[in-house]
Amino acid sequence: MKIRTILERKQPGVVTISTLSTLKAAAELMARRRIAALVVTEDGQPVGLLSERHIVEVFAREGKLAEEMRIRQILDRQLIAISPEDTIKRAMSLMTNTRLRHLPVMNENGLVGIVSLGDLVKQRLEELELEANVLRDIYIAVH
Repeated sequence: MKIRTILERKQPGVVTISTLSTLKAAAELMARRRIAALVVTEDGQPVGLLSERHIVEVFAREGKLAEEMRIRQILDRQLIAISPEDTIKRAMSLMTNTRLRHLPVMNENGLVGIVSLGDLVKQRLEELELEANVLRDIYIAVH
């Protein structure tokens, strides 16, 4: 199964934030949109990912000063992304190896979506349920 399949089921669009925004603004945006990660952009191009975990780590380390810190001050500039044509297995492996819970999805035209570990697990569970139903039907037909 391809990542494209998951994106087709999700609401279109990705919530992004500029590297010039503050951590407080990022946290407020995440809370308002009820999401756990933002794709960070610079000059309109994706340059990184900011998650709840990053924000918590900075607030724990910096205290109240973290509120006014700019995202560019804490952002890891290594953007790890996948393609819509990648498999769910590859995405899960990448998430496991990099300890990420969200992956931006990019094609040759740029950012096309984002998938979470929850999205992948939900898709995989649906596949397993379908397989179990098919096997049950085959068993019933044979007996």
